[in-house]
Amino acid sequence: MSVLVTLKINGDTDRFRRFLGSDPDRFAALAPEARAAGCVHHRFGVGDGFVLVIDEWESADAFQTFFQTTRRSPPSCGTPVHPRRNLRSASLKRSTRQISSSQSTTNG
Repeated sequence: MSVLVTLKINGDTDRFRRFLGSDPDRFAALAPEARAAGCVHHRFGVGDGFVLVIDEWESADAFQTFFQTTRRSPPSCGTPVHPRRNLRSASLKRSTRQISSSQSTTNG
């Protein structure tokens, strides 16, 4: 079963955006390495004073091995504190039903 890896990094989001734009080839080269190691999906989200990283990996071991062997650091947001990584089992089901604009979902 795949796992979701979430990482919330508090910091300067403008600095993070500059970091991403400063070396696009670095990130382009990293993507195939991560996919070969077991990364299924990867997304960044930028909030008010934080960056959220959401990954899906084939397994927790695949994620741990990749980051231990590549020695990649989390995205730079100007924070001296190492962010906490969370791993959760993924249960992803595709729904054929679409939510209309009058409906909403909540996390209770």
